Amino acid sequence: MSEPWRRLHRVVVGGALLLAGGVGFSARAAPSSAAPVQVDDDEDVDVIVRADDPQLVAAGRELFAVGCSSCHGLDGAGLSAPDGDIRGPSLLESGEASAYYYLTTGRMPLANSEEIPERKDRAYDDEEIDAIVAFVGSLGDDEAPALPAVDIAEADLAVGGDLYREHCQACHQASGAGGALSYGRAAPSLEPSTPLQVGAAMRSGPGQMPVFGPDLLSQDEVDDIARYVRYLSDPADPGGLPIGRTGPVPEGFVSWIVGVGALLALSAWIGTRSPIARRRAHP
Repeated sequence: MSEPWRRLHRVVVGGALLLAGGVGFSARAAPSSAAPVQVDDDEDVDVIVRADDPQLVAAGRELFAVGCSSCHGLDGAGLSAPDGDIRGPSLLESGEASAYYYLTTGRMPLANSEEIPERKDRAYDDEEIDAIVAFVGSLGDDEAPALPAVDIAEADLAVGGDLYREHCQACHQASGAGGALSYGRAAPSLEPSTPLQVGAAMRSGPGQMPVFGPDLLSQDEVDDIARYVRYLSDPADPGGLPIGRTGPVPEGFVSWIVGVGALLALSAWIGTRSPIARRRAHP
């Protein structure tokens, strides 16, 4: 085999390896259940609010009357506008989980009841939120979703990944970046969510999200999913560059484009170095 053909052979083989390696950009190692997890006391293991403290409920009632009753009524039964549209839904069956999710993510209270709730800076501090959550929890019966005791320290990351892909990925995407839903709504990004917010949302089903009650997912499974959501905020990328973690299809497409472009560039460079090309350039 002549030297030019040897060079071309090395280029073709190298290009094939580059393409194979490029696809690895989009590959992620499956998370192991033994992966380390750090638990922040002020974020992951929260004090569970119960509506059995009369003083806490009374404090929550006062805050609720000032910031929430204009839409939900003093008794939390909801209010309707003069044209018949619902101004604020009833909270009698919302429970602690729903109140905690909406208040800690800043989605409530709303300045305009017709707005779609979106995450923003919270309007209340932790003690005030505990009080309002306790009051809302006191309005319902035992069927209202209580605030779950989420603890990700001993949760299984691998199992959480399987459960997330089964129950959550269709709306929130594989990376947790969120996605479009019907009627102009969107599943929010999970990036800033704490484990307790994840558990509260699963138990209460805010917006278009379905309710994942204990009959569907046990508390251990909720813990596993919450740990996996935490993992998504800073996942391992052993396969190479994450390229924005937009997903395996677009990331793989980028890898192929880069690999094919590099292969063509190297082939053209080798072609200019061949004896035939040099004779043509210097007759």
